[in-house]
Amino acid sequence: MVLFVLSLVIFSLVLFLSPSERVAVFVSSPDALQNISMEDLIERYGLDKPFYIQYANWMSGILRGELGWSNSARMPISKALSLRIPATVELLLLGQMIVFFGGVFLGTLSAKHQNRFLDYLIRGITTIGVSIPEFIISIFLLILFYVTYDMFPPGRLSLYSTDVVYSKGFVAYTGLHLVDSLLNNRIDIFLDALKHIFLPSIAYSMGGLAAMVRLMRSSILENLSRGYVDTARVKGLSEKTVINRHVRRNAILPSITFMGMQIPSLLGGSVIVETIFNFPGMGTFIVTAAQGLDFPAIIAASLVISIMIIISNLAVDLLYGVFNPLMRAA
Repeated sequence: MVLFVLSLVIFSLVLFLSPSERVAVFVSSPDALQNISMEDLIERYGLDKPFYIQYANWMSGILRGELGWSNSARMPISKALSLRIPATVELLLLGQMIVFFGGVFLGTLSAKHQNRFLDYLIRGITTIGVSIPEFIISIFLLILFYVTYDMFPPGRLSLYSTDVVYSKGFVAYTGLHLVDSLLNNRIDIFLDALKHIFLPSIAYSMGGLAAMVRLMRSSILENLSRGYVDTARVKGLSEKTVINRHVRRNAILPSITFMGMQIPSLLGGSVIVETIFNFPGMGTFIVTAAQGLDFPAIIAASLVISIMIIISNLAVDLLYGVFNPLMRAA
């Protein structure tokens, strides 16, 4: 239902385009525009029909994988997106892993050392992480680690790895280079891909990680004051066992909800991070399309990002059920 409403809203933007621009949403090749009048094109694609008919024609093409033609990418939008979506998904997954595992670990560590040096240190770093914008963090990391030390280059792969990945002997199972390199038993490609995605993933997740640490710390401290903790201590369980087996499991639930709320912000932040690190994902695709006023590409990318957000939130809901026995019982 949510996806249906979003598709209606996105397609309504098409109605603000001129007929010639609207045609590009339906055709998958500029050859379809050759030797044919605009009147014939309008009739062929039903652009003179009511809104619901145009929407039905558009959705029919979407379901067939026909998203239109991108002038900025000089290729069908479906092909352009198939090259860009895996990069953003890879960045999103790695960023969320850093936010989740890093936030849980540092938040727990901070709570266990409440009002001591380590707690103050972690809280100070997270405050800085929340306060500094992503583009400043990205530029700082790029200058420090690439310009100064030449350690983590921009881009998604080196020239050598790119030739290997797009050769006939390399099987692209998922489009995720970190995964495909392992499935092809190419550790060298995996290390190269990891070296390129390391800085973007750090910059991409820094704000979310800092907020996650603070939330996790507060949640653990709140749970430590509840009755079940006293019961566990009376039973003779060590403080480490109480926190790791009982408190952290309950404290993690608000953090999972927070991760779901962060997904739209993370995808929005990918525009900045991918542009600065020249990481060819959805962010750079949208920027290039916007600069070239490539409306069909912008509309298709908006739909794809909406789908990614819905799928990501569904995954977070499933993860919430894993950690919450009451959800599984329901």
